[in-house]
Amino acid sequence: WNGPDTDDYGGRIHGWLYVPATGDYTFWLNSDNQGELWLSTDDDSTNVRLIARESSYTNPNVWATGEEESEPIPLVGGERYYIMALWKEGTGGDHCQVAWQGPGAPTRMVIPGSNLSPYEPVEAYSPKPGNLATGVTQTPVLAWKPGIYAASHELYFGADEQAVANATKASPEYKGTKALGDESHDPGELPWLSTYYWRVDEVNGVNPESPWPGKVWSFTTAGFLIVDDFEDYNADDNQIWESWLDGLGFGVPGTADYYAGNNSGAAVGDDASPSYMEQAIVNSGDKSLPINFDNNKQGYAKYSETEKVLAAARDWTAEGVTKLSLWFRGRPASVGSFVEGPVGTYQMTASGADIWNVNGVEADEFHFAYKMLTGTGSIVAKVENLQNTDAWAKAGVMIRNTLDPESAHAFACVTPGNGVASQGRPDAGGASFNYPQGGITAPHWVKLERDLSGNLTVSHSADGSAWEPVQGAVPTNIQMDSNVYVGLALTAHDAALTCEAVFSNVSITGTVSPQWTNQDIGIASNDAEPLYVAVSNSGGTPAVVVHDDPGAANTDTWTEWIIPLSAFADQGLNLANVDKIAIGLGTKGNMTVPGSSGKMYVDDIRLYRPAGR
Repeated sequence: WNGPDTDDYGGRIHGWLYVPATGDYTFWLNSDNQGELWLSTDDDSTNVRLIARESSYTNPNVWATGEEESEPIPLVGGERYYIMALWKEGTGGDHCQVAWQGPGAPTRMVIPGSNLSPYEPVEAYSPKPGNLATGVTQTPVLAWKPGIYAASHELYFGADEQAVANATKASPEYKGTKALGDESHDPGELPWLSTYYWRVDEVNGVNPESPWPGKVWSFTTAGFLIVDDFEDYNADDNQIWESWLDGLGFGVPGTADYYAGNNSGAAVGDDASPSYMEQAIVNSGDKSLPINFDNNKQGYAKYSETEKVLAAARDWTAEGVTKLSLWFRGRPASVGSFVEGPVGTYQMTASGADIWNVNGVEADEFHFAYKMLTGTGSIVAKVENLQNTDAWAKAGVMIRNTLDPESAHAFACVTPGNGVASQGRPDAGGASFNYPQGGITAPHWVKLERDLSGNLTVSHSADGSAWEPVQGAVPTNIQMDSNVYVGLALTAHDAALTCEAVFSNVSITGTVSPQWTNQDIGIASNDAEPLYVAVSNSGGTPAVVVHDDPGAANTDTWTEWIIPLSAFADQGLNLANVDKIAIGLGTKGNMTVPGSSGKMYVDDIRLYRPAGR
C-alpha cells in the first residue's frame, strides 16, 4: 500500500496468503511509521503471531535486516495462511510493504497479488487436526470453524481420498448433517499409522450460492499412544488448568466446577497467551504446557505438582508399548552476582541481551544492585574494569522507577567499544535514548543526579574530580515515583555470555535505604530443582520416577526423557489401567524444607513400542 500523503491514522491490510511450494519463508516489513506483521499458523485469523515489526520507519523498497525481518518460517505448499500488516502513520510519507523469499519466491519480492486473496471464509476452515497433520491421536475429535454464511454442515469422512472428494449424501463416506454451532465429529478409535480424509460442505438453503464444498483435509494417526500433546487446550472451553490440576485451582467455591487446588506451588498456563498455553517455546505442534513452580510459596507445600486424570490412553500395555516419553525444557541458572570485596569494591557478573531494545521490544536484560531512594539524590561510581563481551556491554549507575524490564530509567554507563553514554527510557515501554561519547574506556567515573522536578543529569570524569556532561546529552525529565531504585547495573549485551565488571568509590546521596539488594532484571532463569513423574491407579499410591539430573529445571533446550514402564510396574503399578499422571518439581510430599522457583515447559507425552515394531 502506498496511498496519498495523509497524517495521523492507522491502517490494516489482511487476507489469505497462498504458498506456492513447501519450505522456509522469510518475511520483511517496511512501513512509515511504526508497523507490525502478523502471520497465522493456518488459515484461522485467531492463530496469528507477531513475526516482524517496524519501530520507527523505513523508506519504500528498503528492506532492513533487524526486527523488520522475520525468522525463517516453515510453510506448506498449496496451503493458505492468514496474514496481517498493521501500521500507524504520523507525519510525512506513508506506506506499508511486505516482502517474502522462499522456495516459491527465490528472490526477495513484495508479495504478489496472485498469492493473496481477501479474508472471506465462506467455506469451512481451520480444521483440527490440521490438514496433513501426522502423529495424531487414535481417538481424535474432528473440529472446524464455520463459513460466514453457513446454516448447517454436511460431513464426509473415510480412508479413500477420491471417495471423500467425490462423495454425496448417498455415499458411505457421508456421516450426517451437523447444526450450526456443532462443528465437531468423533470418528471413534482409529488404527495406528493410518491416513484419513474428511470434507465439510457448508449449507444454507436460503442462499443461492449454497452449498460451499469444502477442501479435502487429511491426517495420519500416530505410531504411538498420545497421553497429551497439549494442542487442544484453549481459552474458551478447554482451559489447561481444568485438565492439569495445579496449586491455584479454578472456579467459584460452592459451584459444581470448583477445584480448590492441590496445595502445591505449581501454576499451569499463561494468562498473557491467547490460548493460555505456551505458543512460542514448543517441541512440536503449536502449544506446550507452561508450569510455573514455587517451592517456597507461603501457605503452600514445598513442592510443585500438576496432575491430569486420564480419560484415554489408560492401558499402558496396549500395542506392546514399553516406555513413557516426554519432552521438557527449563531455563538456565542465573549467572548474575554482586559481592563486595575488598571493602568498598564491588564485583558484579551478568548476562543479558541489552539495557535497551531486546528482540524488538523496549525492555531490558541485566543485573542490578540497588537501594531505595526517596526524592532527590545522586549516585557516583568508578567503573574500574569491564569485560569486553560486546562493544556495547554496559556497566554504570542507574536510577529506575520499577524493577520491571520495560521501566522508565536513566543510565550513565561505560562500554568497551563505544565510550561513555547517557542512556535511558523516559516512559515505561517507550523508546530508549542514547548519547554516546567515544574514545573512553574503563577505568572511568560516571555520575547520575535526580532533581526535584524529575530531571536526570549524566556526567563523567577521568579522575572523580573534574566532571563534564556526555557530549550531546542534556538533563532529561523522566517522571518517576517518589521512591525509586538507585544502584549499579551491568549487561553483557549478549544473552549467551557472562560479563564481569568491578565498581569502586560508590557513593549515594539523598534519603537512601541502608542495604544493597541485587537481582536479574528481565532475564529468564530457573533455580535448580529435580523433575519427577508420578503415575497412579485409581486410589492407589503413585509410582514416582525422578530424573537423573537433580538440576533438570536448568536444562534450557528441549530434552526427551524416556522412562521404561517397568520403572512404574516395579513399584506395584497396574499398567493396564493407569488413572493419573503428574509432573512435579522438587521432592513430592515435601511440606517443610523450602525450595526454589522458576518456569518449566513440557510437551509431547507419549507411549512407545520397542524400536522396530
